[in-house]
Amino acid sequence: MYQPEAYAAALFFMIVSMVCWGSWANTMKLTPGYAFPLFYWDYLVGMVMGALVWGFTLGSHGSAGLSFLADLHGADTGHILYALLAGIIFNVANLLLVAAIEIAGLAVAFPIGIGLALVVGALTNYLISPKGNPLLLFGGIVLVVLAIIFDAMAYKKREVEKKAVSARGIKISIACGILMGMFYPLIVKATTGKAALGPYAVSFLFCLGAVLCALPLNNYFMRKPLTGAAPVTMQQFFATKPAYHLWGVVGGLIWCTGTTFNFVASHAQLVGPAISYALGQGATMVSAIWGVFIWKEFVNAPAASRRFIPLMFLFFLIGLGAIAIAPLYH
Repeated sequence: MYQPEAYAAALFFMIVSMVCWGSWANTMKLTPGYAFPLFYWDYLVGMVMGALVWGFTLGSHGSAGLSFLADLHGADTGHILYALLAGIIFNVANLLLVAAIEIAGLAVAFPIGIGLALVVGALTNYLISPKGNPLLLFGGIVLVVLAIIFDAMAYKKREVEKKAVSARGIKISIACGILMGMFYPLIVKATTGKAALGPYAVSFLFCLGAVLCALPLNNYFMRKPLTGAAPVTMQQFFATKPAYHLWGVVGGLIWCTGTTFNFVASHAQLVGPAISYALGQGATMVSAIWGVFIWKEFVNAPAASRRFIPLMFLFFLIGLGAIAIAPLYH
C-alpha cells in the first residue's frame, strides 16, 4: 500500500481530508426537498464505493505494509471488530448531528456537537498516541473551537427571528459530540498491534460498520424522525430523480475520500491520530467558506452577523497553522 512518510505528503493528505469533510454536504444542497434519511442511503453507497476505490488503488500499490486484500485477510477478529464498532458509533453521531441542526440550528448544533467532538477526540487520541507538540496542538484546538463559536454567532445574528433553543436540541448535540469524538480512538485501536489493519482496510470496514448500523437505525428515523418531520418511505426513495441519487453517491464518495486520507495520514510515523483528527475537524470552517463565498448565505445578513466572519477565519487560520506545525516541534 501507499503510505506517505514525508511530512509534506502527510500534510497534503490531511488538507485533502479537511476539504472533503467540509465539502460533501454541498451535494445535499443540490438535492432540494430530498429528505435526509433517503439521501443517506445513496450516501452510504458512495462511502463503500469510495473505500473500495482507494483500497484497490493506493491501498494495493506501494512498498509500505500489506496490500488492501492481504491486509483484510491477515487481520484478527479483535481489530476488525474495532473498525466495525467505530463505523457504528460514527453513523449514530452523524445522524444525531443532522437532527440537532434541524432542531436547534447551526448556531447551537455546531459549537456544541463539533466543538465537543474536536476536544474529546483530540484529547483521547493524544492519550493513546502522544505525538506532536502538545502546546501547539491543544492551543490550535482552542483557537479552532473559538472559530466554530464565531461561526455559530454569525449564523445566530443572521436570523431575524429569535428562536428559542430547545433543551432537546442541546441534548442531542451533546450526545453527537461525545460519540463523534469517540469513534477515532477505536480506529487507532484497529490499526495498532499485532495482526492490525492498515488504513485502507480499516476505512472499508469502518464504512461497512456504518452501513450495518444504518440498516435498522435509518429505517427507524424514516418512520419516526427525531426532528418531528413527516415520515418518509422507500417508495419515495425509488421515485426520486436519478440525479438526486447520483449526488447522494457523490457525497458519500467525497466524504470517504476525506476519511481514508485522514486514516492514512494518522498512520504516518510523524503525525499520529490526534493531529490528523484535529486538522480534519477544521472541515467546519471549510463548510463555512462554501456558505459565505459560494452559496452567499450572508449576502443579505445584518452587519452584526457579518462582523463575526473575519474573526472566524482569523482564528481558524491561526489554529490550523498551530496544529499543522505541531509535529515539527515535538
